[in-house]
Amino acid sequence: MEKDISASRFSALRKELGLTQSEFANELGISTTADIERGKTKISGKILVTLQVKYRINPLWLFDESDQMYIDQKPISILPKVVVVDKTDSENIVLVNTKAAAGYPQNLANPEFYDSLPVFDLPIPEYRNSSYRGFQIEGDSMLPSLHPGDWVLASAVERIDYVNPNRMYVVILEDAVLVKKIAQKPFSNNITLISTNESYPPYDIKAFNIQEIWEVRSKLTFNFEPMNSNNLLKDLQNSMEELKKQIATNQGTLNA
Repeated sequence: MEKDISASRFSALRKELGLTQSEFANELGISTTADIERGKTKISGKILVTLQVKYRINPLWLFDESDQMYIDQKPISILPKVVVVDKTDSENIVLVNTKAAAGYPQNLANPEFYDSLPVFDLPIPEYRNSSYRGFQIEGDSMLPSLHPGDWVLASAVERIDYVNPNRMYVVILEDAVLVKKIAQKPFSNNITLISTNESYPPYDIKAFNIQEIWEVRSKLTFNFEPMNSNNLLKDLQNSMEELKKQIATNQGTLNA
């Protein structure tokens, strides 16, 4: 039984890494992984060491003795590196336009970078008790919810495991600022970024490549169109679909 589980998890690991059997074998310094995945050959100590060093894989996970796939899989802090305050120590909302976004990931911890960005205060209760930041939308990957040139106001997220798959987020990577939905994979160090524009397929990234996450709370748009009956019907249909998904998710949680 142990051999079957380890073979299955070994195969699942290879697929998650996006490698063919030949490529994975080359990474591990062996001739083939096919016999291991079929359960005909045991995972050697040398392979276990390579998996630990190269991919941070927990060997206990391979043999179903732990639910933790990665070694030292601790919650990653993604809180903002710098906050901007006024003379009374009240936090301001920093605006990051599309031009500033190009240098934002490289200057997260540089206070001088924020001096060049506009800031403002929004005296509305909903924008209290959290750090907020404004980001300008570039591209059409989040249509029809967000249009190019729109602005979103987003609150800081403390940890990746706090994200909600039904919400939108500004995701700060090491070299990019993206606005996406986020889906987490159980027992995995990968997360999936999802566009609302179906022309853009979902794709996976490593969680440890994320520097900050901001939850979109509101938007400022310059593409306002009066609501007509067709738009109203479409919005109602979208709302119903979203409600169905939430009910299905809640039922799944209760059943678990």
